[in-house]
Amino acid sequence: MSFETREESLDEIMKLKKPVCPHCNREMELWEVPPVSFSDGLGWGVPFLYVCFNNDCPLFKQGWDDIMEQVGQKSSFRCMNYPGTETFELLPVFSSAGGSGQIVTDETVARQKAEEAAIKSGFSILADCYVNKDLVQLMKMTLDGEEPTRVRIKAAEMLGDLSDTEAIDPLRNTKFGNPKLQDEVTRAIAKIHERCYTRECPFCAEIIKKQATICKHCKMTVAGE
Repeated sequence: MSFETREESLDEIMKLKKPVCPHCNREMELWEVPPVSFSDGLGWGVPFLYVCFNNDCPLFKQGWDDIMEQVGQKSSFRCMNYPGTETFELLPVFSSAGGSGQIVTDETVARQKAEEAAIKSGFSILADCYVNKDLVQLMKMTLDGEEPTRVRIKAAEMLGDLSDTEAIDPLRNTKFGNPKLQDEVTRAIAKIHERCYTRECPFCAEIIKKQATICKHCKMTVAGE
């Protein structure tokens, strides 16, 4: 199965009937692959797989002895399946709990759907903000930790394009836990300064004209700073 986005993939996979493990005849669980390469280093190729998490599966139970005997390593295998195919392969695991944290449950899907709805709503509001030049709402969405990160990043980008120097202090004085959001806020501040021909005094941090030689706030010489 091939889809453009992870969301499209999950939507289509959820419509499929879960496969049955050929080793134990137990229904397999949908599993979100981790963000690491697998086997030959080329990646998983898909965002989701089906995995048998039955600890009584003969493949899993026998795998501990087989691998210990062959390579002296404490590990085993779980059966995995590529969604929409009859392809079953082996997934190495190093404990009975290995990978179980990435099982896609109904609760997981519900959370994702809620986040997707929030992102869609947020981008709709941002479009209105851009048309109406609503800088207050853009600032609110940038600073609101309840907003999805993608929405906050876009709001910060728009502030950089539309706002004046009044936006700099609230942005500068807020700690953003997400590195990508922090980077976008830093770029937004730089864009505002560039558009307004301003900069921040290296001594008192107040905003001054770019060409100023003496800070009007602290009276320090800033020429060449």
